[in-house]
Amino acid sequence: MSAARVVALSGGIGGAKLALGLYRVLPPSALTLIVNTGDDFEHLGLTICPDLDTTLYTLAGLANPELGWGRRDETWTFMKTLESLGAETWFRLGDADLALHVERTQRLKANQTLSAVIAAVAARFGIQATILPMSDDPVRTRVATAEGELAFQDYFVRLRCAPEVRSLHFAGAAAAAVAPGALAALAAPDLEAIILAPSNPYLSVDPILAVPGMRAALRARGVPVIAVTPLVGGQAIKGPTAKIMGELQLAPSPLTIARHYAGLIDGFVLDERDAALAPQFALPVHVTDTVMVELAGRERLAREVLHFASRIGRRA
Repeated sequence: MSAARVVALSGGIGGAKLALGLYRVLPPSALTLIVNTGDDFEHLGLTICPDLDTTLYTLAGLANPELGWGRRDETWTFMKTLESLGAETWFRLGDADLALHVERTQRLKANQTLSAVIAAVAARFGIQATILPMSDDPVRTRVATAEGELAFQDYFVRLRCAPEVRSLHFAGAAAAAVAPGALAALAAPDLEAIILAPSNPYLSVDPILAVPGMRAALRARGVPVIAVTPLVGGQAIKGPTAKIMGELQLAPSPLTIARHYAGLIDGFVLDERDAALAPQFALPVHVTDTVMVELAGRERLAREVLHFASRIGRRA
């Protein structure tokens, strides 16, 4: 499948890691990434797109290797000055990162679409893959908690995921449209596989699937749709996936996630630490090491996922 055209749905650090692996093992222009924008928000007068920016920085080789988000070799003069003025600093914006937020905000105010803005930035960064928002329309993840309803970044960053989650919804999703580039990528005649990255299913993938027409577009082509587990031994490598599942009265298991994607996926990539669960799946399973610590691990996992998809083949 080395020359195949592939679409991946992604959000967060785990998604960006696999995205980089796919980018490096495929011909770069063969990869399209449809990225969650439910995390986007307005802050300090700027439009912030955390998952899109993490994807851009990761594929461009600019990501902070310690944090996984933001830019490497970052400086923090802006935040220190802001703090000295008594302003809110719970959402940290590095000096170099700030430039991207300012430029994006100006372009959006000039009536450019978010897709166009991201494409322009990707080109400046020398990225040959296509990076797309799930929609050019605003969709915002809202978290109902024991402390009331919260905007996503208030829950995720300001409160560090501490409140108990009772439900999630995606404001604006019903009125949103799938980004035109995403529809075009999913309709490409040479598309061979669709990958659901090891992103949080409830916070990162569900907002994408909530955009009307997205699920139908994913299934319409008959190519294999493969989900990669975000859980290893009942825990997420990073992030609150297991915590949220427990609070929603869901067993923190890859089996739960496979059932969550029922009717959408054709195969599931399971971590080797959970290999004993494989016989319980109702669809094909590939068991491997899904923990992507180094670049080589990301490339290896990407190759295995693509090979697994090719073994499953097209649906009738």
